[in-house]
Amino acid sequence: MVEVYSEKYNYLSTFVRQKIESFQEEGEKLGNGDRNEIKLFKCEDGLILNIKSFKVPNLINQVAYKHLRKSKARRSFEYAQKLQELGIGTPDPIAYFEFPTATLFKKSFYVSEHLKADYTFRDLTHNFDLPNHEEILRAFTRFTFQLHENQVLFLDHSPGNTLIKINNGNYQFYLVDLNRMDFKPLSFEERIKNFAKLTDQKSIVEVMSDEYAQCLGKDYQKVFNLMWSETVKFQEKFHKKRRLKKKIKFWKK
Repeated sequence: MVEVYSEKYNYLSTFVRQKIESFQEEGEKLGNGDRNEIKLFKCEDGLILNIKSFKVPNLINQVAYKHLRKSKARRSFEYAQKLQELGIGTPDPIAYFEFPTATLFKKSFYVSEHLKADYTFRDLTHNFDLPNHEEILRAFTRFTFQLHENQVLFLDHSPGNTLIKINNGNYQFYLVDLNRMDFKPLSFEERIKNFAKLTDQKSIVEVMSDEYAQCLGKDYQKVFNLMWSETVKFQEKFHKKRRLKKKIKFWKK
């Protein structure tokens, strides 16, 4: 077993280890993940742990994670630390666990602070009557711009993966589901394409394009044309994949 902690949370090691060992029997389940499972555990000091159990990978990836690649749990932990070093919001990383055999990689867990948010970005796409909707949307766009300026490409920049907290009129953004990231200088095209998974609502893309164009000092129409084009491409690909899955499911009956 591999067991690694953030230094400030070493005091929790016994408690966390116990919760990893009893993960299947204890904890409050969060969400309905079909691949990975998240549970919440409350510590004696009131801190709530968010423990994510990653599904055992297929045989090829069991070999790859054992010998060639860092696990999703380790990447989540290390990327969270990197984001915090850059001043980018993410729930505090606490620990990660890996359970390899002599030749293969099996289970892994990522442990972080559980952050109670006011909204996620998804709420902005579903409820246009939220107070200060456009103001929050523009603040989120500036947050994404700061990611890009810090050479962070969040590959899972999707509606459920940004938590939003409101503090005395200030909007604070926190990234979750961190295991897929690149850290590199980004081209204009890479920056704009990074918005493609967030929404299918044209009015939201218009606002994000306007704010991002101002941040970047670029022409609005150029930003919007590319952002909307990439959004449409992603939606077409997403729905095509969904239809294919339904067909496969039908023929398996």
